[in-house]
Amino acid sequence: MLYPAYYSYKAVKTKNVKEYVRWMMYWIVFALYTVIETVADQTVAWFPLYYELKIAFVIWLLSPYTKGASLIYRKFPSSTSFFKGKGD
Repeated sequence: MLYPAYYSYKAVKTKNVKEYVRWMMYWIVFALYTVIETVADQTVAWFPLYYELKIAFVIWLLSPYTKGASLIYRKFPSSTSFFKGKGD
């Protein structure tokens, strides 16, 4: 959690819009992941390698090489429209 927090802070401080948008997408996807994870922990935690897969998924989300959070954010327009207000 320190890596994304630090780079989010850095993006805000340097006013780098590209990085700011990237980290905002990460935090939105991570918040949705956290909600899903709460249910999944209670239902499929028995699955072999479940915790290892969770760690790998979070690393994939925040990796600058894979840009997983950006991919998920852009792939599912219904999840992004959820955050848009009526005036947007």
